Amino acid sequence: MALAETQLYAKVANKHRSKSTSALLESLLDKGFPAHIAQKALVATGQKTIEDAAKWLHSHCNDPSLDDPIPQEYALYLCPTGPLLHRLQEFWKESKRQCGKNRAHEVFPHVTLCDFFTCEDQKVELLYDTLKRVGDSFSQCFPPSISLALHASPSYLGFFIDDIHANVLKDFALAFSSEASALADCHVKPCLKQFHLTLAHKFYPHHQKTLEQLAKCINPGEPCQWVAALYSRDMRFVHYQRLRALFQYKPQNIDELMINAGDFIYVDPTRQSDVSEGWVVGTSHRTGCRGFLPENYTEKAHESDTWVKHREYVFVTASRSSTQAERESNVKLNGEPHNPSTSRSGTSVLSTQNAPLRRAVLVMRHGERVDQVFGKSWLQQCLTADGKYYRADLNLPSALPKRKDSMKQFEYDPPLSCCGIFQSRLIGEALLDQEVMVSYVYSSPALRCVQTAQHVLQGLKLNQKVKIRVELGLFEWTKWEASKAIPNFMTVAELAEAAYNVDTSYRGNFPLSSLVPSESYEDYLSRSSAVMKQIITACPSKGKGVILIVGHGSSLASFTWPLMGLPSRDSSDFAQMVRKIPSLGMCFCEELKEQNKWQMVNPPVKTLTHGANAAFNWRNTVMED
Repeated sequence: MALAETQLYAKVANKHRSKSTSALLESLLDKGFPAHIAQKALVATGQKTIEDAAKWLHSHCNDPSLDDPIPQEYALYLCPTGPLLHRLQEFWKESKRQCGKNRAHEVFPHVTLCDFFTCEDQKVELLYDTLKRVGDSFSQCFPPSISLALHASPSYLGFFIDDIHANVLKDFALAFSSEASALADCHVKPCLKQFHLTLAHKFYPHHQKTLEQLAKCINPGEPCQWVAALYSRDMRFVHYQRLRALFQYKPQNIDELMINAGDFIYVDPTRQSDVSEGWVVGTSHRTGCRGFLPENYTEKAHESDTWVKHREYVFVTASRSSTQAERESNVKLNGEPHNPSTSRSGTSVLSTQNAPLRRAVLVMRHGERVDQVFGKSWLQQCLTADGKYYRADLNLPSALPKRKDSMKQFEYDPPLSCCGIFQSRLIGEALLDQEVMVSYVYSSPALRCVQTAQHVLQGLKLNQKVKIRVELGLFEWTKWEASKAIPNFMTVAELAEAAYNVDTSYRGNFPLSSLVPSESYEDYLSRSSAVMKQIITACPSKGKGVILIVGHGSSLASFTWPLMGLPSRDSSDFAQMVRKIPSLGMCFCEELKEQNKWQMVNPPVKTLTHGANAAFNWRNTVMED
């Protein structure tokens, strides 16, 4: 155990433990649960119902930290409800769609009154009492509306609160801090700086203008009832990433984690370097258990998704009132704002539905390659004694295309597996269902990329109408794929002879001699930026349709970043990002010609997720003694 954690355990264990008279606690004690575990369950569920606490205890029966005396951290926020909240939620959604995620998206709209502090489990009820008592004392002087003024800088956008109203909030935060510190024996620090409601934080400077335009669509004078709410979070996972499970996963090995759809997983980004590709190791928020899980079964979640909402105080004023039912419909108990469904007939000032068809770029990673399944020595498994290829597994291609040089070159330029072919055609069919109009197709010279493009076009029913332009400049970062020598790719003539629908008249922008082994990260990014610029120039801007680029995992970042004018990340962050991109992963960028820029939006089709299927030998399984 780390020294700091040991000291924390000792500090908590040595404090005086007062007894709670809570009826909920008494019910759990009557069921035979130890007091410290019963209190932990109540705090973890917001001390709302005995059923919630009992369900938590059942889920955490195998939690190795169940007996640990680590307290929760608490924060007091002032949260908007009603029409203003709806407007802010629209901004949250549209700003994320147009400019990508920034730090403000991690938490729901709020004004910080008291930042996070720790409180022992058995004293949390004293915080509830303090919130009600201080709220009652300020209810008469709380302003009927709060004046908000928009403030913008290259890295921050938000509403600043008028000084007169801010002074009332400061007094409220001070009163809560003082009384809570004295009664609950905890150190509560009130926020005394400029009170603000953040709209966007730590975004790219070139997004500032777009974000400001969206923010100006928010009327800060919208009706609003303000609520002082107490939230908690698990202090052990403050700096962890949060993932949300999309599907159920049943462990195949003892070190794997059982997850259900909707579960939240805490993942320490500093401890993933030794984990196998496509997997992460994390701790379940629902069960407290730790183990490995497939990363493509999850999506990124927000920081506040795992917070617990404990109590709130509603400031009811003469000119601003709402019912309890209205408040509950706006804010969920776990602290994440509820996204109310908007009327389909209504028109939002932030809405971009029914926008005109724009030129777009779809960058896609190739499908599953054979060596991804059968290893680097896959070809050796498929050669007869006289050097002829045969299909050793149904997921291997039935035949290999003819090439003039040695068949051994397929080891360095592997084809798709049969599943990879199926994946590619499935994506093409999905694009056809969504009526995506592909006008141009570019492919890396790697055989797996050309095959992916071919089968996507077959799914789109465009294989006889749109030809594949093989572009050498689209090849993978050579440090990863060609550290010693550039692969001998099949020539365009060989590809055409093998019935691949390639454009034999196309002359690429980069000759083969321009690809050098083990190129630097900077040279790779420079190559990617240059080829992207040339592709965009070669495809008429008046054309309205999709430019499909089939490349590698790294392509999704190295081609879209320069297109949107984004700065690059350092090479270690880049490598960590690329390892998370699955087969047929894709990014979709639309051109905003009137603004002379490109933006990344959701791809036109859903992601493709599937599990592994190991080799099976009946003799060693069914007939095993």
